[in-house]
This record gives sequence, C-alpha cells and structure tokens, in this order.
Amino acid sequence: MARVPAPARPLPQRRRVDLRRVATADFPLKLTAVLIALIFWAVSILSAPATEIVREFPGRVAVERPGAVPAGYVLQGQLGDVSVRLKGTEAALANVVSSDLHARLNLPDIHNADPQDVPVTAEVATAGVQVESVAPATVTVRIEPITSRDVAVQARFANSPPAGTLAGDPAITPSQVRVNGAASQVARIAALYATVAFGDAVTDLVQSVQPRAVDALGATIDGLAVDPAVVQLTVPVLPTATTRTVPVVPALHGAVASGYWITRVTTDPTVVTVRGEGAALTAIDQVASAPIDVSGLAADKTFEVALLLPAEGTSLVKAAQVSVTVSVAPLLGSRSFPVVAVQTSGLGSGFVAEFDPPSISIVVAGPVPALSGITAGQVVATVDATGKGPGIYPVDVVIRTPAGTTAQSVQPTRVTLTIRAR
Repeated sequence: MARVPAPARPLPQRRRVDLRRVATADFPLKLTAVLIALIFWAVSILSAPATEIVREFPGRVAVERPGAVPAGYVLQGQLGDVSVRLKGTEAALANVVSSDLHARLNLPDIHNADPQDVPVTAEVATAGVQVESVAPATVTVRIEPITSRDVAVQARFANSPPAGTLAGDPAITPSQVRVNGAASQVARIAALYATVAFGDAVTDLVQSVQPRAVDALGATIDGLAVDPAVVQLTVPVLPTATTRTVPVVPALHGAVASGYWITRVTTDPTVVTVRGEGAALTAIDQVASAPIDVSGLAADKTFEVALLLPAEGTSLVKAAQVSVTVSVAPLLGSRSFPVVAVQTSGLGSGFVAEFDPPSISIVVAGPVPALSGITAGQVVATVDATGKGPGIYPVDVVIRTPAGTTAQSVQPTRVTLTIRAR
C-alpha cells in the first residue's frame, strides 16, 4: 500500500533584534551603573599611595657645631659639610629647601684629646621626606680640655709714627692677661700682641686694643678667649730733633775662673736712644751699663742690669735696663808627664815582663782646668802581651788619658817587651 506523505510544516519565522531598542531600554539604570563604575575607578586611582623615590639633595649641608660639649672641654676640628640622600615622593622632594636640612654631630660621652671619628646625623623638616643616608658618615674632631695661661701683652706698631718723630716706650694696662682655650691652641702661643697704628697728628697715641695671640710663625691663633678682652695702650710720640741713638757698652769687672777666658759679650738691646738738650747730646757717644761682676765665672751667664744715664739732663727713650750675656770657654794648654811607667796587659800567669825603656814621657793637651786636675795615676801607658810566651818583642805603647784630654806627644812610641818564666 502506498505511503501517504505527511503534510508539510510551516517554517518558523526569524526573530529580528532591534539594536536601538536594546541601547535605549533601561537607559537611566545603565547610565547610573556606568557612573558608579567611573567613580570607583577614580577613587581607587586617587587613594593609591604615591611612588617614593630616593634622590640626593643638590646642595651641600654644613655640619652644625654642637652647643652641648662636656663641661671643661672644647670641640676642635673643621666640621665641613655633607651630602644628604632623601627619600619621598616626587612632589614632596620638590618642596625641600636648604633651610629644611640640618646636619649634627652625635658626640660620644668621652673626654679624649686624640682625633676621633664622630657620627653625623641629618634631619629634614619637610613633611613626607626622610633622610636616607649622609656622606661622609663621620667627621674627625678632637674634644680637648680647656686650659688657661697668663701671657704678657706686647705692643706692635702697624706703621711708623709721623715724620720727624719716634715712638716712646709703650705702656700697657693691664700688662698681662689670661688666655683661655683648647690645650693645644694655648700651647701654641708665642706672643700676645696689641697692635696700633699711628695717625698723622704728632700726639701721644692712646687706644683700647684687643690683644691677638700668634704662634711661632706669626700666624694668628683663633678660638681663644682673652680676659680682659681689651687693654689700654699708651705710646708717647717724641720729636727726633732732641734724641740720639748710641751703642750700649757693658761694664765688666773682675776676673773669670782660672783657666777660662771671655769669648763673647752680647747686649740686648745693642743700641738705645737718648733724649736731651742738643749740647748734652753732642758729647754722648755711648751708654754704659751698671757694673757687672764676672769674678769666678766658669760658664755662660746672662745678667739683667740697669743702664746709666750718660749725662745730667738726659733720659732714655725706651730701654731702662739691658740684658748682657757673657760667654766663657776654658783655655787650652798642655802638661808634661816625663816619667810614666810602662805597664802590661794580658800577660799569662807564670810569666814576668820587663820593658826597655821601663818608662816613657807623655805630653797631655786639653782645657787648662781639666789639665790642672790630672793626677799621675790617670795617665797610663800599657802594652798588650796577650798570647805571648817567653821571648823578646818590640811592641807599641797604648796611652790612656782622662776624658776631655788627649796625648799630644809620646816618647818613645814603642818599647822592647821581654817575657820570662817565673
């Protein structure tokens, strides 16, 4: 039986998508969701921490001198400056200025005058910025004890007095001051000067001056405190028309010790200026010292003596006394020892020695005081018999004299040594 075909089904119709409707459907709700998402994104970006970087500050930072130093001590040394590396955000680092940075020493609680390396710490006042590191990390300083010393004040002139005048003897009040400071600095003081300058007017100079300490090379020593800080300096300005400069002549009396002689006499000052009337000055060609007794002098000696006014109506412009150094030395001479017995050394036991000649003549030279004190037994003549047996030997004579003297002449210099068994 033939199959009857089933009736055909109608095809389903394709559904059309309305994109415009999809985009506009629930538009307020979708817009709100987008806005909320944008807000969350902005908050997350703004609230995220900024990136920190490390950067070196472009300028150098001076190390500040600490105010808290142990009592009785002072900090010595050049502190210098350091470079500082900072950590923070780009914006924070851009706000850092020099006045925000401070470098300080971390002083140890020690009292040691030797050089030591002290750590340096730095601080920054800018918000959001920290100090990462400091270079160099240490500074070499010394913490020295404070000491004091009394020093005489000396006048020093920065220029010459007006033409036709000369400077008289300066007067300083007080003449001595106390200097305080680090022990090494105080020890360097060679002089303490009050320096003044003359003006054009011919008048006495009266000034208040701050004394300055200098070392042996004339360099100023800083960091010292002087008490009192100011001295009064008065310098007479005198006309040169009524003055004359003449040499100082020391007046020596007496005889030096026997065997000595005066080799040199020096004076300080070597010349002085005398003031007086013209007629009186014309006859003056020297200024003598007070008598100096050199009796029995056997070593160099310095005398401090007054200067004598050369004539009535005259006076000395500056020095009122003189320092006289008398140098002496022993006279050189000689002394004869005509009979000095020859002795032997190193002679073996069981032997006897004879000499031909048995004695020699010796002349000893040296300072006269040393020669006069020599006794006969201090001049010795020996021959060396070490290792020699019986026999006859020509040998050299060895001479020994007291310290400071020498054998000037020896007659004869060789003798005949005869060795026999006992």
